[in-house]
Amino acid sequence: MRLPALERLPPPVRALVARQDGVATTAQLARAGMGASVVGRRVRAGHWQRLFRGVLVLHSGPVSWRQHARAALLAAGSGAALSHRTAGFVHRFVATPGPVVVVSVPAHRVVRPQQGIEVRRRRVMPHAGGGLRCVGREPTLLDLVHEAADEDAAVGVVCDAVRAGVLPYRVVDELGTRSWQRHRALVLDVLGDPDARVESPLERRYDRDVETAHGLPRSRGQVRQVVGGRWVRADRVFVGLGVRVELDGRLAHPHGRTDLDVWRDNAVLVERAELTLRYRWAHVVGSPCATAAQLASALHARGWRGTPVRCGPACGQV
Repeated sequence: MRLPALERLPPPVRALVARQDGVATTAQLARAGMGASVVGRRVRAGHWQRLFRGVLVLHSGPVSWRQHARAALLAAGSGAALSHRTAGFVHRFVATPGPVVVVSVPAHRVVRPQQGIEVRRRRVMPHAGGGLRCVGREPTLLDLVHEAADEDAAVGVVCDAVRAGVLPYRVVDELGTRSWQRHRALVLDVLGDPDARVESPLERRYDRDVETAHGLPRSRGQVRQVVGGRWVRADRVFVGLGVRVELDGRLAHPHGRTDLDVWRDNAVLVERAELTLRYRWAHVVGSPCATAAQLASALHARGWRGTPVRCGPACGQV
């Protein structure tokens, strides 16, 4: 990014400000010989903009998210690193950065609150690096899991992070360094699945509340096969019984099955004589017992000789 304003800065501070995305603290400018009166005149004239207390962006145009994040780091001071939701956005497993920049600082430091910055204090600061100093991917994932509102939200964070390239074994290693972590057993359950079955909160609910709770045979997860000359992947396959289950989250398919879904179901039926059952949140979460009953009927029709069980006293579907 070329910033013409940098060309007018004294040489001692020019390179530093360029590395900081055109953002600088008043202390840095003062050390370069630009006192408060000079800075004040440029801000009042609209040439520079004050983002946080003691931190400016040295141009008059739109301020990017990266510059806001850089300014928050400078405002938070020594040892600060982007963390939590902000770090998740940097690591690409959180879709939006949120209205404030979240930074973590060492516990011995006290940072005065400012609008637009949320400060967390940590006894142990994880390794942070990159162009924007940022808490690493694995500790960021566990930070977000720790603050997740419920188990579904926690599973969603884990699945999004793994899809973004976070390695499960590294998350487990990081988990071992924490004496207190909410949803610890859940993280180990999801990441420790040898069949890599869980890719969404809906899949975990299905495994737990439909198959396991009702004593149905265990399906195989994430099965990839060539059907009709194309690679397809089934969420769950009951091998040898000719039954498949596809789990469609509302956000993934807000208007029902896609054209590709329809083609895949037809091709599976024609080539493999396998039945595809499709379930959504309303079926898995809202009526897991009825879903299990329907699934058991399909399995019985295809040769399963087992008997489903009631998941509890109120289960009247199996």
